[in-house]
Amino acid sequence: MTKAMRMFPAAAQPVHPVAQHNYCFLLLPSFSPFELSSAVAALDAANRVDGTLRYAWRTVSESGLPVRATNGLTIGVDGGLDPVRRDETVIVCGGAGLSQDCSQPVLGWLRKAARRGCTLGALSGGTYALAVAGLLSERRVTTHWSLRSATREICPDVELEGSIYTIEDKRITCAGGAAVLDMMLQLVSKQHGVEVATAVSDRLIYTVPRSADSTQTISDHCRTGVRHEKLSAALRIMRAELEDPWTPSQIAEQVGLSTRQLERLFSKYLNATPKVFYTRLRLENARSMLQQTDMKIIEVGLANGFTSQSHFSRVYRKVFGISPNAERGFA
Repeated sequence: MTKAMRMFPAAAQPVHPVAQHNYCFLLLPSFSPFELSSAVAALDAANRVDGTLRYAWRTVSESGLPVRATNGLTIGVDGGLDPVRRDETVIVCGGAGLSQDCSQPVLGWLRKAARRGCTLGALSGGTYALAVAGLLSERRVTTHWSLRSATREICPDVELEGSIYTIEDKRITCAGGAAVLDMMLQLVSKQHGVEVATAVSDRLIYTVPRSADSTQTISDHCRTGVRHEKLSAALRIMRAELEDPWTPSQIAEQVGLSTRQLERLFSKYLNATPKVFYTRLRLENARSMLQQTDMKIIEVGLANGFTSQSHFSRVYRKVFGISPNAERGFA
């Protein structure tokens, strides 16, 4: 070994020691490996900035066995639900199977971590687990936009935000996806300063990190390829009023159009009548709730504006080709 090679590790050591932050990632079934990797990549990059070990992390699962991710990969973990240290930040990495993943051992372990004073966080569907455990009551939190309806129905006392992440009083919640890296950069900045966070961003070639107040979803004109103020207003009403649907005439009046003008707008830009488009929105929301929660089918139907289970099932089968029962895997 040459002299230069022997000296390099010593030269990389920090001049001033810093407090190390410890993270524990709980992997629930069907978690996103992209989100886990993004979080760990930020911590690892922070350690590599100048050789300072700013972060340590470990992964756990309920059983201590490897967990199958949403893309089919099976990821090994460092252990099971052992007691956490007071200085650990626990991050729940959740998937789309909300109710199924929230076992009593997992909920109990999270509650114990909260009682120890740990900071608790969640990525995407992990927010649901914290909410069911009663650890997000009356707090501002974030989850993935596709999970908002299911989370709101099961946990009505949680204040859901449309932002990409929320950091508030020992609770950290994130919409998931690419937003995980935005959130981790913000945490690095809070814990070790802007310069370190900037160096991490540069290492990961993430040139424009987003702030917490960035919204998750794109605007209606981007989604539909149309910029039309009154059409966008009508779509916002429909998305906000799924449980108690408005009539086309009520929507038209609210946005300052006649019913016929509203119908022409929908026909021209969305190739559907307002009624058909609205019904599809409600059914798609219902489908997400069937897949993500264990709510009764009639409860899912009522939450999306259908007055009876038979009507809900009939319309659902007509649009998706299967019944709500079959959607859940029942004959």
